[in-house]
Amino acid sequence: MSNPLRGEAAIHVEGREILLRPSFDALVRAEEELGALLALVERAGEGRLKLQEIAALFWHCAVPADCVSRQADCVSRQAIGQAVLAMGLARAARPLRILLGEILKGSE
Repeated sequence: MSNPLRGEAAIHVEGREILLRPSFDALVRAEEELGALLALVERAGEGRLKLQEIAALFWHCAVPADCVSRQADCVSRQAIGQAVLAMGLARAARPLRILLGEILKGSE
């Protein structure tokens, strides 16, 4: 179960709930791929965030409950992308806002 107060969100992928946890490690990997996180937040605020960027951020932060190895290996990027597409941008915006909010404010 996700805890929005800790910056966590959840999405459904292939019939299971996937926890999105913006850990330091996950955000470093996302930043390596997507560029500076502040720029990502700014693009989101301007409505210029691409579907691929949303899926990539979710994939890097994905933590399936039944996974003990590196979380990104446990759910495919394509499955996350398909889940985002199935949700539609309006529903994907909620977990995205939670993750981006955590990036901006940090953990307390």
